[in-house]
Amino acid sequence: MSVEYTKYLVEHINNVNKAANWMNEHDIFDKRYQIRNHDDSKYSSEEYDAYDAYFYGGSDKSQEEVNKEFDYAWLHHIHNNPHHWQHWVLNEDEGSSKVLEMPTSYVFEMIADWWSFSWTSGNLYEVFDWYDKHKDMKLHPNTRKLVEDTLAKIKAELDSGEQEPKEYSLLEKE
Repeated sequence: MSVEYTKYLVEHINNVNKAANWMNEHDIFDKRYQIRNHDDSKYSSEEYDAYDAYFYGGSDKSQEEVNKEFDYAWLHHIHNNPHHWQHWVLNEDEGSSKVLEMPTSYVFEMIADWWSFSWTSGNLYEVFDWYDKHKDMKLHPNTRKLVEDTLAKIKAELDSGEQEPKEYSLLEKE
């Protein structure tokens, strides 16, 4: 296990929970949503070593093999973590794809996941630029509206003042 990658995972998960706490404290959603076991699959044998090698190096494998193993790890990750929009894209037998609407609790977690990187950098506004650069993601129209409405609420709250969460605790998913 890589100390560097493990440290990143702990910080990321803590920041996802900070973002979730903040959204709950500021009533960003009509209902409070909880997060438990965010990204636990990244500690699994299917993902950990592949992510570590891909992002932190140190592998004896060729870059081609590292990339291939990461692709399988990423596929495992999105299939086991419904807070990723890719989880909700159904590839049909005929070759077409269909985008399914995400449940609100997973939209909440997805936004907390995206926003966690802003908490890491200390610039809580970074998420808005990130979303603008990634708007080509495949989202159901209702999901996209919820995402954009939620981001607008977050921005309005940030613009009005308080940014730090009042308290920090791991939240549980309903």
